[in-house]
Amino acid sequence: MADKEQNEAKAKQLTTAAGIPVDDNQTSMTAGERGPTLLQDHHLLEKLAHFNRERIPERVVHAKAAGAFGTFTVTHDITKFTKAKVFSGIGKKTEVLGRFSTVAGEKGSADTVRDVRGFALKFHTEEGNWDMVGNNTPVFFIRDAIKFPDFIHTQKRDPQTNYKDDTPQWDFWSQVPEALHQVTILFSDRGIPAGIPYMNGYGSHTYSFINGANERFWVKFHFKTQQGMRNMMQDEADRLAGLDPDYHTRQLFEVIANGEYPKWTLYVQVMPELEAETYRWNPFDLTKVWPHADYPLIEVGVLELNRNPANYFVDVEQAAFSPANVPPGISFSPCKMLQARLFAYPDAHRYRLGVNYERLPANAPRGTTSFNYQRDGHMRFDDNGGASPNYEPNTFGGPTADPAFREPPLRISGDADRYEQKRGVDDDYIQPGNLYRLLPADEQGRLIENIVGSLKNVARPIQEKMVEHFRRADADYGAGIAKGLGLG
Repeated sequence: MADKEQNEAKAKQLTTAAGIPVDDNQTSMTAGERGPTLLQDHHLLEKLAHFNRERIPERVVHAKAAGAFGTFTVTHDITKFTKAKVFSGIGKKTEVLGRFSTVAGEKGSADTVRDVRGFALKFHTEEGNWDMVGNNTPVFFIRDAIKFPDFIHTQKRDPQTNYKDDTPQWDFWSQVPEALHQVTILFSDRGIPAGIPYMNGYGSHTYSFINGANERFWVKFHFKTQQGMRNMMQDEADRLAGLDPDYHTRQLFEVIANGEYPKWTLYVQVMPELEAETYRWNPFDLTKVWPHADYPLIEVGVLELNRNPANYFVDVEQAAFSPANVPPGISFSPCKMLQARLFAYPDAHRYRLGVNYERLPANAPRGTTSFNYQRDGHMRFDDNGGASPNYEPNTFGGPTADPAFREPPLRISGDADRYEQKRGVDDDYIQPGNLYRLLPADEQGRLIENIVGSLKNVARPIQEKMVEHFRRADADYGAGIAKGLGLG
């Protein structure tokens, strides 16, 4: 017992980062009682130097977030579509880390702003990590990543005034009609969820499944909240933005702490590979959905969040999600936005966290061990491969690739060129119009009111362009916004 008490007492000894015991953490070392501070006070210097470097670079997008751990449980068999072991049997459980974020604001921004929400999940499968990096909407504002930096600039602060301005976003959207579908969702009631447990999550992009026979299927992921979708009206959201800017973050933490674990049901839509060539929409266009009448939802399993992070920085801020992380049986599609994200996300993490970010506890695979020839770089805190060879091929037993994991070839045709992705003249107006007509009359009214509340702040020529887009989607939709703007 005495030895145990001594060990516990020793464990509580304050030390420097190098493990050196600290004798005083309350007063600096000075030359005399009133003298200047001494440079030799290495503990003081270490504290200040570390403090100056506590903030790693902020994410350019999705900076403000809440996170939690949980489990995914398979409830239905989809092995005819995919050989991914995460879906290998009913009752199969997989550990998951979820991160849920706003898109445009900085890390200290309010949770209840009108914005798209990120819905990122890291599944720690036995075949490596699967990162399902999506949003709470099934579509996005653009379908070609070459427009992404420009779009995000419209959501940030004005380069001269350094405050948010409605003009850039509407100016951009007025010239990018494919944004109309997402704009309609954003300014509808769904634009401000009542909380993270009350919103859906979507993979948004088209991905692919590959089964045991090496057949490819196109797939979309849908996480439907079991708590029911609930949304927040603009006046309440504005009130909470000032009163409790961390409202969604606090709510998620507290419901989990109280044992009220939020759950989502995972469904997939599945399209046979060759049907993509003749389907009425481009199935890889991120501004479009696949109507459920064409491709019904297929139930897969249940996601439950049941454990809060022990340390937010370690567990959530250092978590790095990438759609490039897919285990065998899940793969990519020709979606232009997805193709670019396969590069952009890992590149952002290497900038923000360093080249060895996948070895941080939040990101390291758990169901398997990584073996490769990557060496060195900032913050290499494992054995760096020890004495094993750092090249291939070698004759010393180093890891080798396994052709058993080869994917089936993807059919490609056509000339290399710069192509617009839509298939028809009115492609970008049909689905937004359909969505507007699906909304109850009171929701249509609030949608128009929300759009007018923002669009009224921009120049008349931009308003006129946008009204024409809304009219092409639905005559009443455009007329309501024109009336609200006083455009007749």
